[in-house]
Amino acid sequence: MTPPVPELADHAADCADRLLAADEVLLASHIDADGLTSAAVASTALERAGIEFEAVFKKQLDAHEIATIAAADYDTVLFTDFGSGQLDDIARHEREGDFTPVVADHHRPADEETEFHLNPLLFGLDGASELSGAGAAYVLGRELGRATTGDDAANTDLAGLAVVGAVGDMQASSGELHGANAGIVAEGVEAGVLGEATDLALYGRQTRPLPKLLEYSSDVYIPGISNSQSGAVGFLSALDVDLKSGGEWRTWVDLSGDERQTVASALVQRAIQRGVPAHKIDGLVATTYTLLDEPEGTELRDASEFSTLLNATARYERADVGLAVCLGDRDGALDRARDLLTNHRRNLSEGLRWVQNEGVTREEHVQWFDAGTHIRETIVGIVAGMAVGSDGVDRDVPILAFASKSDEETKVSARGTHALVRSGLDLSAVMGEASAAVGGKGGGHDVAAGATIPAGQERAFVERADAIVGEQLG
Repeated sequence: MTPPVPELADHAADCADRLLAADEVLLASHIDADGLTSAAVASTALERAGIEFEAVFKKQLDAHEIATIAAADYDTVLFTDFGSGQLDDIARHEREGDFTPVVADHHRPADEETEFHLNPLLFGLDGASELSGAGAAYVLGRELGRATTGDDAANTDLAGLAVVGAVGDMQASSGELHGANAGIVAEGVEAGVLGEATDLALYGRQTRPLPKLLEYSSDVYIPGISNSQSGAVGFLSALDVDLKSGGEWRTWVDLSGDERQTVASALVQRAIQRGVPAHKIDGLVATTYTLLDEPEGTELRDASEFSTLLNATARYERADVGLAVCLGDRDGALDRARDLLTNHRRNLSEGLRWVQNEGVTREEHVQWFDAGTHIRETIVGIVAGMAVGSDGVDRDVPILAFASKSDEETKVSARGTHALVRSGLDLSAVMGEASAAVGGKGGGHDVAAGATIPAGQERAFVERADAIVGEQLG
């Protein structure tokens, strides 16, 4: 079985050997969906390899948190979904003999080097679209399995979690996963844990009643249906298809192939009639990823819904719940995760409504809003992404979102589009340079990035970011 990226796999084998030589490993991971699935993939691979380990989660990795990790007194630390951007601090602790780092990440590396550094950017791959943090952890886990069992297909059953991480990291926003991610999908399909299909590209196919599926379709806005309960119900009721069962609306996955085709065709026709641009109509259909071992009709069956469930745990200081769900706990942890998801959706809805009511400020090259304490700093980036394309928020302009972390610090999240990236946008560079100019620190991906800056420096940050984006987009 050929690995997704042979060169990356070769280096992953060296990283795996280092982990196998360790007495005990501290696994440190980020808190979003990609970070949780990274930790789940790594945890399972470490356990199967017989390596003793402990897992910790960090909302962000900075000099203080790295010092805390060093004080835990492990000879080897495995960083997943972060670490590359903090190699300067990590390498300093390595030189001082505090620990040996193994980094499986996909963010832009700092100007430092360490021997066991697994990052797609070091092998000519785009870490924002071709391999996520969970993907890097998967490549490492795959090599751990090969080293300990001699089986080339060892740990390929973890491909489903890696795909959930990639989808949660917006790497399928162009309509499908590609690059090394596509190789992981192929391995998951071969292992029998993943299904790949072309289907309606609306969030909630597994769990939302049909009217809600259409009403909340924010990715492709269809006048008269999107954001309109009565419009969605009226549209569906006019179709010559029995879309109810026992008086209740069915979900998308309840429909037969012919019924789905009828609804999808009518939806496309309505979009054409209402003047939706052709390129947006094309976005109604995309590649979907299904976790075949999970029950149909649940959040865990669809990679997109699974990733949202995970975001609802760690962003509310319950990474332990998200990890337990990833590792197979389908009792207490899943129930708790669903409760958190309900709360998460309410907070996102309230946050989006706040942005729509308050509006955004438009500069020459960026648009921005400062939520202060009205939106949690752990979800302000998600809200910013949801706001793009809604009334008053330009889809063709990068958006910056501010939220208070404390009296001393402000969180900044930035979101763009892949079309802007193709035109030269690199939000990782924007966040890094603009934050440094005001005494902060930032980074991330070209299409989505973040920073932490001193409170009171928001205006200066916006001015610097606006100038940098202007230079990038010419």
